[in-house]
Amino acid sequence: MPLITLVLLPFAASLLAAFLPANARNTESTLAGLVALVCAIQVAWLFPDIAAGGILRQEVQWLPSLGLDLVFRLDGFSWMFSMLVLGIGALVVLYARYYMSPSDPVPRFFSFFLAFMGAMMGVVLSGNLIQIAFFWELTSLFSFLLIGYWHHRKDAQRGARMALTVTGAGGLCLLAGVLVLGRIVGSYDLDVVLASGHIVHTHPLYTLALVLILLGAFTKSAQFPFHFWLPNAMAAPTPVSAYLH
Repeated sequence: MPLITLVLLPFAASLLAAFLPANARNTESTLAGLVALVCAIQVAWLFPDIAAGGILRQEVQWLPSLGLDLVFRLDGFSWMFSMLVLGIGALVVLYARYYMSPSDPVPRFFSFFLAFMGAMMGVVLSGNLIQIAFFWELTSLFSFLLIGYWHHRKDAQRGARMALTVTGAGGLCLLAGVLVLGRIVGSYDLDVVLASGHIVHTHPLYTLALVLILLGAFTKSAQFPFHFWLPNAMAAPTPVSAYLH
């Protein structure tokens, strides 16, 4: 299975889940669980190559005239986080199957859930800084939709807006940071950036890039002083809180 499939499959399942009947609770949860398990098995299957020190890489032409390609890579670090995203995702799907009320619009829940899973896999597997920033912002968008799932409740509306404002602004800082980092290195390819540490550390723009990227990370992970949005986000259904946070 190509690496891009590990990102696209949750998004494709998200679209399918959105159009299933409202009473298809078992079908929805089975679909989401199978997607997580199939992707997890595929990632686990690649472990021997990763354990041997290999780095798997896939490039997909997007806009060759502009020199823009989609790049996906899997090393030991991204392998570990892929297994966490997919393994915990499968467990949360099982929990959500029995947690959600029969009156809840289950198709919308699992559609947003699978889209969030795909966005996280995009962050983990991207081999291009611009791609990482793009999928990073997608996680903010879909977490907003999940936190505000019970949109008839004022606390859910407030928590969703606050989460989107803080993490979305942090995502813009991250984008600015990776643009500066790409300017320093002369490339947005992650492998090139990782091999250019000595260039980055001695560049006058290093501190600016570091601060901007840290702002993105601190806002997303609710670190002080950006922690205030997280308690409000607990207005989401418990499976959402379990997966997002």
